Amino acid sequence: MFRFNRAYLLGSLIFSLVIPLQLFSLQSLFLDKISIIQLDGIVIRTSTAVSDSINFNQVFWFGVVLVYAIVALILTVRFFKNLYAIHRISKNNKSQIIENNKVVLVKNIILPFSFWNAIFINKEDFENGRIPNELIAHEKAHLVQRHSLDILFVEVLQIIFWFNPLIVFFEKAIKLNHEFLADEAVNNQFNEISNYQNLLLHFASNKGTVALASNINYLITKKRFLMMSKKQSPVKVVAKVFGVGLIYALSLFIFSTETTAQSLNSAPKMKKGFSVTYDTESVNEPQYQGGIEEFYKFVGQNFKIPEEASKNKIKGKVDIEFMVEKDGSLSEIKIVKDLGYGLGNEAVRILKLSPKWIPASQDGKPVRVSYSLPITIQTPE
Repeated sequence: MFRFNRAYLLGSLIFSLVIPLQLFSLQSLFLDKISIIQLDGIVIRTSTAVSDSINFNQVFWFGVVLVYAIVALILTVRFFKNLYAIHRISKNNKSQIIENNKVVLVKNIILPFSFWNAIFINKEDFENGRIPNELIAHEKAHLVQRHSLDILFVEVLQIIFWFNPLIVFFEKAIKLNHEFLADEAVNNQFNEISNYQNLLLHFASNKGTVALASNINYLITKKRFLMMSKKQSPVKVVAKVFGVGLIYALSLFIFSTETTAQSLNSAPKMKKGFSVTYDTESVNEPQYQGGIEEFYKFVGQNFKIPEEASKNKIKGKVDIEFMVEKDGSLSEIKIVKDLGYGLGNEAVRILKLSPKWIPASQDGKPVRVSYSLPITIQTPE
């Protein structure tokens, strides 16, 4: 069960990173519908009053990115500082090969710990025989099971996703499960659970630990002691494994029914861009002559706010849907949301003036594709 928990914790992190990418789609297996492209929209304005809010918005997001970068940089420096601290301990102290394991004999008073391919123990305690075999076996289990890789993986994720508090809980759960696994290895080898628990209690008050390393006294709690003698019901084990597998499968199915993706060549160089809600591996989206940026320019340059809308200082969003036909022409232009005063009709008029697009294709054949275009109207105060 401990091995399943390790796979589950690491798998959950990897799964959460991969599933938004939607690397494959199940849509074609179950659906046969017209693809839809959702444009983020354009802003039509008649004064420079809006530029202040745009600048404020840009400053705000610049501040957000700056804060993110600063915190990520601090965490990165801390990460490499901790790595260097372990490297310095290994470099400045002698090491021996004991039972096919690299053991670094540290002059400073430390608790036994392990990292990567080495076990670190106090030189004086080792030479005087004060290091129990159980502790060596515990740290050896960490090395054999490659627990350092898990810790490094979570540390990197914590640097990137430091704003997500769940990462901290995952890290604690992963490290605690490492201890369960190492405790299990010791008890399987020596089969003296009570003596081993007393040994852990003896070291529980020692706070000398090293960041990133696997430490013998990590979270010595009642729960950890109970895990040493707890016998898991086979029915519960099967139920947990089946339940997690079912949740993973359902999540994969739900998030893979549609794919949101865009190729680098077809992506517009706009501030927001656009998202495509179909499988771009099998469907090539329509292309406006000159690119989607030119389409935004075409609408913005030709859109004329009616005089009545300007007089009444109308603000809001007009939503328009239209179809790009197999021959590239626009049809089925309809107003989904209108602000009145002729604004919706003006949007329809502009789209009717649009030149033909390069039509979408699927498996080499032209297909119809529906677009949704929101147009934000901002008139002077």
